[in-house]
Amino acid sequence: MATPVSVLRLPKGPDPNSRGFDPRSPRFIALCCTSIPTSAASEADAEELQKEQHARSVLRETFLRCLLSMTNKKVQFHMHEKVKVEATFGASDIDVLNFQVSDLHTPIGVQKEALISPVRIAQPVGLQVQP
Repeated sequence: MATPVSVLRLPKGPDPNSRGFDPRSPRFIALCCTSIPTSAASEADAEELQKEQHARSVLRETFLRCLLSMTNKKVQFHMHEKVKVEATFGASDIDVLNFQVSDLHTPIGVQKEALISPVRIAQPVGLQVQP
């Protein structure tokens, strides 16, 4: 029988009063910049911007459907030192860098709930979804 492992540290959650990204933040600029400047938009730019926004919305919807299809599926992470852990996928953050999982089976025991960050994952994409 697997031994439960206690939670050592959980990251601080988001600000409950936040209404989204600060458009001046480096994260927003890096993730959400458009290829068309909107400050001096002409009619041609408006049409291109609308096309770009539609393409981005299709990509967002596809990404969210992909994450939704992975929910409650068994996944395997390849960690440092060639350690493989299995868990049930729960969710991912916007950057797809942190993963929330349940029933994380590690060599030293089972963790009921856990957050896995990329610092602990050996490969850039060290995640395998099992059908």
